[in-house]
This record gives sequence, C-alpha cells and structure tokens, in this order.
Amino acid sequence: AVVSTQSGHYGRGKTEICKGTYEPVWNHDFNLLVNPRSVIELKVSTKHRFKNDIFVGSATVELGNLLASHNGVLRNVEHHLTLKDRTGNKTGTIFVTFDMVLEQGGELTALINSLALAPSSSVAGPSNQSDADEPLPPGWEMKIDQNGRKYYVDHNTRSTQWTKPPSLPPGWEQRHDHRGRPYYVDHNTRTTSWQKPTAQNVEHFNNWRRQLSSEQEANRQQLESRYASSTNNANGVHADNADALGPLPTGWEKRVMENGRVYFVNHEHRTTQWEDPREQIKNASSRPLPRGWEERYTADGTKYFVDHNTRTTTFNDPRITLGHGSANPIQYERSYRWKFGQFRHLCTRASIQTGHIKISVSRNSVFEDSFNQILNIPPQDLKRRLFIQFRGEDGLDYGGLAREWFFLLSHEMLNPMYCLFEYASKNNYSLQINPASYINPHHLTYFKFVGRVIALALFHNKFIDKGFTLPFYKRILGKPLTMMDLKSVDEDFYNSLNWVKENHLEECGLELYFAHEFEVLGEVKIHELKPGGEDILVTEENKEEYINLMVSWRFTRGVEEQFKAFLDGFNEIVPLHWLQYFDERELELILVGIKDFDLQDWQANTIYRNYRRSDKQIQWFWTFVQEISDEQRSRLLQFVTGTCRLPIGGFQDLMGSNGPQKFCIERVGKENWLPRSHTCFNRLDLPPYRSYDTLKEKLLLAIEETEGFGQE
Repeated sequence: AVVSTQSGHYGRGKTEICKGTYEPVWNHDFNLLVNPRSVIELKVSTKHRFKNDIFVGSATVELGNLLASHNGVLRNVEHHLTLKDRTGNKTGTIFVTFDMVLEQGGELTALINSLALAPSSSVAGPSNQSDADEPLPPGWEMKIDQNGRKYYVDHNTRSTQWTKPPSLPPGWEQRHDHRGRPYYVDHNTRTTSWQKPTAQNVEHFNNWRRQLSSEQEANRQQLESRYASSTNNANGVHADNADALGPLPTGWEKRVMENGRVYFVNHEHRTTQWEDPREQIKNASSRPLPRGWEERYTADGTKYFVDHNTRTTTFNDPRITLGHGSANPIQYERSYRWKFGQFRHLCTRASIQTGHIKISVSRNSVFEDSFNQILNIPPQDLKRRLFIQFRGEDGLDYGGLAREWFFLLSHEMLNPMYCLFEYASKNNYSLQINPASYINPHHLTYFKFVGRVIALALFHNKFIDKGFTLPFYKRILGKPLTMMDLKSVDEDFYNSLNWVKENHLEECGLELYFAHEFEVLGEVKIHELKPGGEDILVTEENKEEYINLMVSWRFTRGVEEQFKAFLDGFNEIVPLHWLQYFDERELELILVGIKDFDLQDWQANTIYRNYRRSDKQIQWFWTFVQEISDEQRSRLLQFVTGTCRLPIGGFQDLMGSNGPQKFCIERVGKENWLPRSHTCFNRLDLPPYRSYDTLKEKLLLAIEETEGFGQE
C-alpha cells in the first residue's frame, strides 16, 4: 500500500509487502506533514515478482471534512475507506486510524470553523491566495468535481491532475518530444531545457548575465585605456628613449625583455624589431637614394623625398625600408579572419539582446511585404534579433528562416526587371545601379530600402543571392576608382580611354572636349566633365585630367541620387567606418559568400547522429552528392541550411542558431518517409533507405519540389 498527499504539504510512504493473504494487515505508521486543506490518498496493489504490480484500488480522505466531523481533533479515530478501481467500481475496504499532533493549535480552530461555514472556500494563507490569483498556463482549465474538489485539465495533452500547474515565465513554452517527455523552450535566448523554469530561477539567471556583461565591459574598457595610455606614451618623448642617439622617431617606443634584451615597438604600424630605428636612419643617410628618387627641402627647411616613378612625395626616407638589402620591405598585414572578427565584434556590441522584431511575409509577395515593414520599423529596432514568419507556414525562426528570407528578398529586389539595377555588361552578370531607375517616381525610397536590407544582411551575418560589381563595393568603402576598374565593367569604354592615353591626339587629328554624350531611355544627354567643358579642348597637357574625370563620371553617371539614398539606408544600420578593415573583394565575400563547394571539405566537416561514417546510407549519400550537378548541390545546401552560399572558411564555419553549427546527418523516420531538414541547426533527417535508387529519388524530390516550413 502507498500513502501520499495530493495538496498542501507533501508526504509519502509505502508499506511492507504482506504475503500469502487476501486480507492483509499492515499495522504500519505513516507520519505526514499536512494542513486542513490536504487530501490523503491510499493506493493498494498486488505485488508480482516477474511482472509489474497490479493496481487493486485507491481511496482518498479530505482532511478538512474529517476534522470538521470530529470537532477539529483526531485522537485514534478509525475510518473505513472504500477502495475503487480506475473505472469507479468497488474493489474492497481499507481500515485506517488517524492521530494528529498540532504544531499551532490556536490557528487550527479558526481554520476548521471556516471549513465548516464555507466548505467550498479556500482556507489558504496569503501565499496560497497569490497562487489562486496566478493565471493558468495556456491550454489549462480548472474544474470542480461532484465532491466540490478542484482539479485541472490540460487540453494540450488531454490529461487531468489535482495540483495546480505553475505558470511559466514570459517567453517560455512547454512542449513534448516524440517520446512524450516534456521540455521547455526559452524563446528569449533560443535555448531549451528539461528543467521547469520558475520566475525566481529566470531572474537569477538574468542577473548573472547582466553581471557578467558588465564585468566584460569593464575589462574591455580597462584594456582600451591601457592601450591608449601606452600609445600616448609611445607618441611622446621619454627620458628612457632619449640617449646619445637622440630621441626616438614619433610613434616608436623602446622596451626591455625579462632577459635584458632591448627591442623597439612601432605603434604606427604595430610591428616590433631588434634594430634601433635611429641607427637605421643614420646608416640610411650614407647610402644613395633608390633609382627615380630625389631629396628636396621645403621653404622652412624640412626634408622630403620625391618619387618620380609614381609621381608622389613623402617625408619618410625610402632608404630606411631597404635595410639589410631587402628590396621588398615587410608590410603589416591583418588576416581576413581577424578583420571579420573585428567587424562581428562591432555588430555584437551594437545589437539589442532583448526582444525580437517579427516580420511576416508571403512567399508570393516577399518584396512588397518586406518593403512595407522594413521602412516602418525604426533602424535601432532592426538591430534586435529578426524573427521571420512565412504566412501559412508553422516554422519557428531560429536562424534558418531568416537565411531563406534574405536569399528570397535579395533575389527579388535586385531583379533587373524592377529597373532599379542592371547587369554590368552582356558578359558580366554583376549588378550596378540603373541610371533609368527614375522611371519609378519612388525609386529613391526603394534604394534606401535596398541599402537597409544589404546592411541588415551584414549586421546579422547572412548572405544575399546576387552580388554587385567590384567598383560598387569600392564606392561603398569610399576608395578611389581607376581605369582598371573599368575593364571588368565596360571593356569597350576602357579600350577607348586607353587608346586616348597611349596616342598623341594632335598627331591623330582627334578633337575631344571635356563633355560626353550618353543615352538614357532614348534621350541623349550631354554631361560636362567640368564647368564649360563643351568649349575646353583636350590636349596632351590636360589629357590625364580628362581621363580621370571620365573614369569618375562613368561610375556615377545618372546614379548620384540613387547611390546617396542607398548609403543613407545602409548607414542607418551599419556605419560606413565599420567597413574600414576590408577591401572590395573581402566585402563581397562577406555579403555573397562562396559559391563553389569542396566535397572533401564538406565530408570532413559533417557530423552524424545515429549513423556511422561507414553505414551504407552515408556512403550512398556522398555518392549522390558527387553525381549531381553544381546547381543541385546548391539546392541541397539551401534545403538543409537555408542558403546556397558558404562562409569564407567553408563548411567548418557554417552558422546555426547558437553559433557555429556543422552540417549534420541524423537517422530519423522510416523507409517510406521523405528527407526533412532543420535549417536552424543545419541538420538533414535521412531515413534508413534500403537502396541507393530510393535514396536518390527521395532526395531529388525533397530538394527540387518541397517549399515552406512546418513544426514537428
């Protein structure tokens, strides 16, 4: 027999087994800590050695009614209880003796009186009153049985219980896995837990996170102040740095290692060396200047150097960089991974960790729906976590839906059919701004929207479908454009300018002026490269100026307002100075990713669940990947990860909902199931197919015919 309480204070006990009789007598004492609201339940089972116990029946005792019938005092009170099975049929009778020890007798009388006067009312104290006021979780309902007892119905699982379910903190949700086990989802931090959360635990965790964040910020500021202090000291002249050779050059610092060896730090280029820079300067002055260089002095006597090879000047002595006979001095260079890490650090610091921004779109009108919502959201709120929802689909966005949204939206908004962008040339499908975009009276608003979306993709570390021309990226970075940039965009225009550069105009009898004609939508316009350009003839003396102005005009003709609107929208999300680390090719890699796949890298960075690398289904999968075309591989990658592009680091840098997440293949389902994907976790659910042909058929059907998201 098992004795337990269903409400009030908790207590539980179990008797010894009574063998060889159908009328067992236990004479077992149970000590239960109860209050007048407690309900005591007794269960009787038949014990078997080699199989589960058989339930005989159970009975309950409402302690409040028992106390009321005995004037609030229980002294060896015998009580007969009827045992009933789960269908309500009588299965026997059990005899129980109750005895009571009071902890606070003065309060018990008032409680019993309240029970006798109002048996349906609660006799709970202040803490229980607050529980009664607390709302039930979603899907729960309180009911009262025929004896006036409260019980609770869970419509989610179609079950009942006596105890009131505690409500979950805001942002939490209870779910059940495929085995029926309950687990809890925290939508605030996109994590799951087997442990039921309480408001107190969540508050403690949030306090710990805030404390950790403040400590990290304090450490960061301390490091920055130390670095600033060391830099300021290095820029000054110290007594330690001044000796018989004089003070160190600006930006240099002298330091000593633990073993006493002296070295020098160049804070301007962030390099170190053993040689004293003053000795280098002294020795360099005795060597001749490199070929094509000349030494000159300004009006106030300051020495500077002229490089006639590149037609530039500098105050730095070129002979210093040629120490030890090196023709190619070592340049300070940062890796792409370091640059990308610095940029992600800036984005993480600027992001808002609390809450999210919900964007609901239809797949058939993703451009229009996104345009109407993105421009109506304050730029600062767009730095929160994005929560994308496709109408008519039940998928939850933990990163995978956002990746697909960026891919679909960029494919639409950069479509040349909308006349906002155009292909660079017949053979170059990179995009540039269309000078004829003014045919749409609201085109500047659309360019501001495009700027926001491109910046959002960078800020949230997502890829877009199509890329721009390299000169377009250089304009975003504020870098000057050259004739070589023209070659990849307009080769005919480049060849024309190159001919002008290499030939003598007067000998060829060619008359050019500082003006140029161009056609937009059938209308011929004349643009003056500088004021009065139609009357200024191009000569050998001003030919270089003409070429530079033509290059600049070719990239800005008719698109100045559009590009400014694009930068206005871009700068609202990502300040342009954040991109100072990158060049134009690196910026393209961050935004578009890598299109080509390395199958060996793919296999090396794939993990398996409930599969082994040697299983035939895994061998068939990689055979399938090798046989299909590049386009189908892109579709497969997009089916599993939400995007068909790879980060610069390849498959090892694939991102999931909580950071780096490798490509995963899990054994799930039956042979007649289709493969499924979890784009938030880069996971492919691959059923255990019995033949290669079946696997190939099911995978091709999944990657080419399926669309949309759902919930399990």
